[in-house]
Amino acid sequence: MTKSEFQPRIVGFLCNWCSYAGADLAGVSRIQYPPTLRIVRVMCSGRIHPALILEAFRSGADGVLVAGCHLGDCHYISGNYKTQNRVLMLKKVLEQLGLEPERLRLEWVSASEGDRFAKVVKDMTEEMKKLGPSPLRNGG
Repeated sequence: MTKSEFQPRIVGFLCNWCSYAGADLAGVSRIQYPPTLRIVRVMCSGRIHPALILEAFRSGADGVLVAGCHLGDCHYISGNYKTQNRVLMLKKVLEQLGLEPERLRLEWVSASEGDRFAKVVKDMTEEMKKLGPSPLRNGG
């Protein structure tokens, strides 16, 4: 398979109140983006345990997107600040495990930003195509 044929598998953990609603807006607005993202809806990005992200990579995800409310707009007050700290820590862990830290991406997307959500998915898909398949894919 050439890099142009490679279609990345991206797992997206999206908060219910903002990012998931932004993804929904992109869908109802018929904004086109690649079908590379598999969404896991969570109540708050702050509820995503780091082990879930690592499990997504272990299970063969080429990339993981964590998306939540903009800083200061979290429905659970400080959930997205916890997320920000966890993602920074996890990027260091990924590097120690031999994975590119760019495979983990954190984005703030509000419910009214369907176009931004679609752009994030497009950009991340292109980045994953450049990086190629995860070394953990297919049990590697």
